[in-house]
Amino acid sequence: MNVDSVTIILSLLGGVALFLFGMQQMSSGLNKVAGSKMETILYKLTGNRIKGFLLGAGTTTVIHSSSATSVMVVSFVNSGVMKVRQGISIVMGAIFGNAVANWILVLSAIDGEGAGWVSLISTSTLTAIIAVIGIILRMFCRSQTKK
Repeated sequence: MNVDSVTIILSLLGGVALFLFGMQQMSSGLNKVAGSKMETILYKLTGNRIKGFLLGAGTTTVIHSSSATSVMVVSFVNSGVMKVRQGISIVMGAIFGNAVANWILVLSAIDGEGAGWVSLISTSTLTAIIAVIGIILRMFCRSQTKK
């Protein structure tokens, strides 16, 4: 084995270790923060398979990452906040949402003028909108829990 192979293997193992550590930290953090309130909210949002599917599709379409949605679902299941059956429908919806988001991007670029109207739903635009909403809530919300 040459030096490049060893470097690649060590990088892969380090990445997997970091991923597993992050999953463990996220699960323990969710257990501390979420509690029964988060479990109740998730149960209402994913009460049946169709709701879970739509939640996964919507989340993935908005954040443009089925991997992030899947990691969140695995963390919720691992921490006991969500049942496996609920998680499966969300992950299936995430896969569908990823396909929908990609089709939106492809169809918007067909006109030949670049991104077109998709630039309105780009990640940078959504991030700016969410940041503005967060700042407004932080400034005007009196309740500490809502902040």
